[in-house]
Amino acid sequence: MNRDLSPPPADVIASDVARALAEDLGSGDVTAALLPDTADIAYLLCKENAVIAGRPWFDACHRALDPDVVIEWRVAEGERVQAGTVLATLAGRSRALVSAERTSLNFMQTLSGTATATAAHVEAVRGTRAKILDTRKTLPGLRLAQKYAVRCGGGGNHRIGLFDAVMLKENHVRAAGSIDAAVRSARTAQPDLPLIVEVETLVQLEEVLAVGCDRILIDDFDAVARREAVRIANGRIPLEVSGGVDLGTLRGIAEDGVDCISIGGLTKHVHAIDLSMKLGPAPR
Repeated sequence: MNRDLSPPPADVIASDVARALAEDLGSGDVTAALLPDTADIAYLLCKENAVIAGRPWFDACHRALDPDVVIEWRVAEGERVQAGTVLATLAGRSRALVSAERTSLNFMQTLSGTATATAAHVEAVRGTRAKILDTRKTLPGLRLAQKYAVRCGGGGNHRIGLFDAVMLKENHVRAAGSIDAAVRSARTAQPDLPLIVEVETLVQLEEVLAVGCDRILIDDFDAVARREAVRIANGRIPLEVSGGVDLGTLRGIAEDGVDCISIGGLTKHVHAIDLSMKLGPAPR
């Protein structure tokens, strides 16, 4: 699968970085002010196996404090690395290097954590038709960053927010009176947006297949019902599973023949990757 590793727009990254630096620097780095502000070098070290993501935010943090800093990356976004890998070297002003250190690492450790978790889930379904998707369960203010990291890990993005796809769930269907009415209303109001419909029974699945949509979310189906749903749909509309999915159950769900599996834990349960940035030359 070709991964779209295009980062969010530069202004989005700049806004993320400005907000993060402001909360860390406040009125100024009083410890860095004690240092002589001389030219210095540093290196970025990854201390555990990981899939790397977050370079644009790391770069923006350092360039915000030292526009002339030189950053030379040794690894690509989405690259799998081993513990002990030097990811990048930096050359710039000593005060700016240490002041930007924590914020730049916070972005890298968080986004690499998301990419690494995603890669593990993608590997677990390798050889099946299932595609791993994220959800809207993201860290507030970092949705585009985390969804980018999911792509770095080989996954795909569900809708970005409430504006770029229509997703009809139980309450929407109840308010409309029926699945047919809810779908027709959605198609009339938003004909150009993707339409996803959640179903809770095989009877509802048949109703959605009859009226049509872009993807069907089968909610709380056990394995027997899930396999029957795959048989009934027969490839006419992609089926998505969400909820109650972890690495232990993932392979079995994928082997049932569903098309997509969306996992909130990719962005919600972040295991930050252990990184450090040290002044001085990189180890050989």
